[in-house]
Amino acid sequence: MKKILLVDDSALMRRVLCDIIESDKDLRVVDRATNGLEALELIKKNTYDAVVLDVNMPKMNGLELLKELRKAKISVRIMMASTDTKEGAQTTLDALELGALDFVHKPDRALDCRGEEFVANFLRTLNAVANSNPPVFTKVFTREDTQNTKKIVELVKKKGTSIAGKQIVAIASSTGGPKSLQSVIPRLPENLDAPVVLVQHMPMGFTKSMAERLDSLSSLHVKEAEEGDELKKGWVYVAKGGSHLNVVERQGRATIHYTDEPSREGVKPCANYMYESLVKCKYDEVVCVVMTGMGSDGTEGIINLKSKKKVHVISQDEQSCVVYGMPRSVKRAGLSDQVVSLDQIAQEIILRVGVN
Repeated sequence: MKKILLVDDSALMRRVLCDIIESDKDLRVVDRATNGLEALELIKKNTYDAVVLDVNMPKMNGLELLKELRKAKISVRIMMASTDTKEGAQTTLDALELGALDFVHKPDRALDCRGEEFVANFLRTLNAVANSNPPVFTKVFTREDTQNTKKIVELVKKKGTSIAGKQIVAIASSTGGPKSLQSVIPRLPENLDAPVVLVQHMPMGFTKSMAERLDSLSSLHVKEAEEGDELKKGWVYVAKGGSHLNVVERQGRATIHYTDEPSREGVKPCANYMYESLVKCKYDEVVCVVMTGMGSDGTEGIINLKSKKKVHVISQDEQSCVVYGMPRSVKRAGLSDQVVSLDQIAQEIILRVGVN
């Protein structure tokens, strides 16, 4: 039984969320708090498998609590659940950067939380957070911290890569991804000899903010992919939340095309669609990178892609994952060519595709 601390200033919302949480036989709300100060005292005294945390509260809000926990180096598995998380994409990304592992958007009215889709998403996310590795407080990669990348780039320039032909890098990530990607994308050089397409499981409205944040940290270009974008080397194209990203050939050029099929693996965008779309593209090799996340998105797509295309799969190791779901699924299917830690992913991408 997973012990949950529920933090929300609304008595009605606490009651509704408590009912939802306890509808899952593996979850139990053992404590409640009405603000961040109360929650901080409870966290100092007790151990919880997960904390469900609101953003807007009196005395100490959710972000302030995350800062206090970070300052005190108290590692807690936190899922943000706030009405702020939809419109306030920046607030959500701040929360994820400060140590929250995932988030759900609460409807404005407590009674609207009883909808089937919200309940399923809430419980799926909370279970993933409660069963995840505790967060580790790491330094975010910055532009100044580029020495290792420069060394690898020089090495590749001297020795070259063993793979000839056109390549594309296709990354899939979910729970823990927004922060983990900051240890990968900024470590890639602007002259990377391949374009990068990226599916991060996030709803509409969040992926643009995440792309902008990654772009501000990186020497290569990062953008939320738009319909018709032509893929260029040294660019990262982030799939738009709420749509499925495909790569299609148009007049001999690889371009972005969005489709509106239903969710697959419970997610939209879904990495399986991205990987399968690459079957018909004129790349000599697809470098698939599967990172932290719940579920098995990516596995089926890579199996289908591998039957028609040369594929090299890099999967993240268990120790550095927030949730070892997607990479474990790929590894169990016998698809992983390399299993590496989060800090090594960028290096292995560079060594595989080279620079121009």
